[in-house]
Amino acid sequence: MSDDLTDTAAQAGLASFMATFGRVPDQFSLLHQHAPSAFAGYGLMRSGLMRDKDAGGAMDMKSKEFIFALLDVLAGNAAGAKSHGLAAMKLGLTVPEMAEGLVQVIMVGGITTWNLVGADLLRACVAEAADLVIAPTG
Repeated sequence: MSDDLTDTAAQAGLASFMATFGRVPDQFSLLHQHAPSAFAGYGLMRSGLMRDKDAGGAMDMKSKEFIFALLDVLAGNAAGAKSHGLAAMKLGLTVPEMAEGLVQVIMVGGITTWNLVGADLLRACVAEAADLVIAPTG
């Protein structure tokens, strides 16, 4: 991979993280620093996928974040599940929707997925939903 191509792809990946999370997660900064071509490949794939429908994506961002949260629960990635789950909540996902998706994960991956990651994700989503409720003024 040429340096220009690597740099361009890496910049697309960095921009994608900033657009969706407002930051580049530490583990990806580390990859960018020490394995730039690997990060560039991942970043290019991520920047192509993490686009809302109005930017050329086939699915809306809420659905994409929700799917990533569920896949991370299935894979045992608690940090990723929480990041994507909370991002989905900020985009309008409801607690009942998250709960129903987590039941699907239990059906596919077993109750251990719930015990290791799913329950904590749902707790975080319940807390996020409480924070998203705007208290009446006056």
